[in-house]
Amino acid sequence: MVQRTRYIIFLKDIFQLSVTCFGGPQAHFANFLTVLVKKRNYLSDSELIELNALCQVVPGPTSTQTLSAVGYRLGGPSLAYLTLLIWLLPSVAIMTTAGILIASFETKNISMAFTRFIQPMAVGFVAYAAYSIIIKTVTTKRAFALMILAGLATYFIKSPIVFPLILLVSGLVTALNYKAHPREERKKFDVAWSNFFLWGGVLIFAALLGWATKGIPELTLPVRLFENFYRNGSLIFGGGQVLTPMLYTEFVQYAPKKYLTSEEFLSGYAFVQGLPGPVFSFSSYIGALAMRDYGVPGEIIGAIMSAAGIFLPGTFLIFFMIRIWDSLKKFRPIRASLEGINAANAGLVAAAAILLFQPLVINQPVKIVVLNALFTIAAFALTAFTKIPAWAIILIGLAFGLIL
Repeated sequence: MVQRTRYIIFLKDIFQLSVTCFGGPQAHFANFLTVLVKKRNYLSDSELIELNALCQVVPGPTSTQTLSAVGYRLGGPSLAYLTLLIWLLPSVAIMTTAGILIASFETKNISMAFTRFIQPMAVGFVAYAAYSIIIKTVTTKRAFALMILAGLATYFIKSPIVFPLILLVSGLVTALNYKAHPREERKKFDVAWSNFFLWGGVLIFAALLGWATKGIPELTLPVRLFENFYRNGSLIFGGGQVLTPMLYTEFVQYAPKKYLTSEEFLSGYAFVQGLPGPVFSFSSYIGALAMRDYGVPGEIIGAIMSAAGIFLPGTFLIFFMIRIWDSLKKFRPIRASLEGINAANAGLVAAAAILLFQPLVINQPVKIVVLNALFTIAAFALTAFTKIPAWAIILIGLAFGLIL
């Protein structure tokens, strides 16, 4: 009974975090430390730091994985999955609603002009994300070169296949430099493969199901959304900022799909920056708009399938990795590969900022170009050099949109 009461209190704390944590994984961690360690003493600060570090080197949403890992430590898989659900539910619900409203406004020809400055401001947020990643991770000439090459590949190759190749090649390049890392004593360890096989099995099953339902559009699209987001969620190192270039290429630029316009994508990205909780909830917005032709029920299904697809792989992988990390991190090539992966991530996000900015200035009147550039710079500067939260910056942009 005492244990059950403790779990209920823990889940209440997770809900509190889900509606109060703004600002991405770095800002989230400070709140996690305050609530989970200092207030409740669920684990020590060193244990939380270790879990957070592990989640940063496993594909998927860092904050989400950290909380799920804490839930796993406290109560096993059942508590971990409840933790995941409660953490993502508020932001996913809001972004699903945003997608439904955007689709409704467009159907009824309601003007979206008041959101005009949200789009360049979203580019400012992405540019700041690139700047932050570069400052923290690109510290050598080799990393700088990999960042540039990754950015160029992202910019010129408009295909989703480029992202896993960039990450794989960049990681292999720096893994060859493993001798620069000190040796650590290694011990033989047993690997519990169940969650790894679960991760791979779901990926294969989703791909086969998509093929089997190819002739039924109302079934194919939800399955395809799940598979697309599951694949992306299995490849993303570095959090929601790195998610942006992958989703933009796959759902806006990639010819067979083009589920969203650039304007819709940027508006959604800006909205999610102002919300508490995981940035990965952006997936539910994209899923809702992708299913707009099937009405509100279809939009809700699209949002649920997309959110499940983006959050599940990181959860499966962290459950797998948490059991073997202490032994795995002693291998020097593993530690060395992180330099290349982080550098490639920086290049992906920097290229995304450029790709997202282009539609705002190409073939536009000079006045619009100037305004868009000013709001992009303003969003970057306010984020980088002030303590104004993202949601307040977005409200400022909406106010200017209404006035002008």
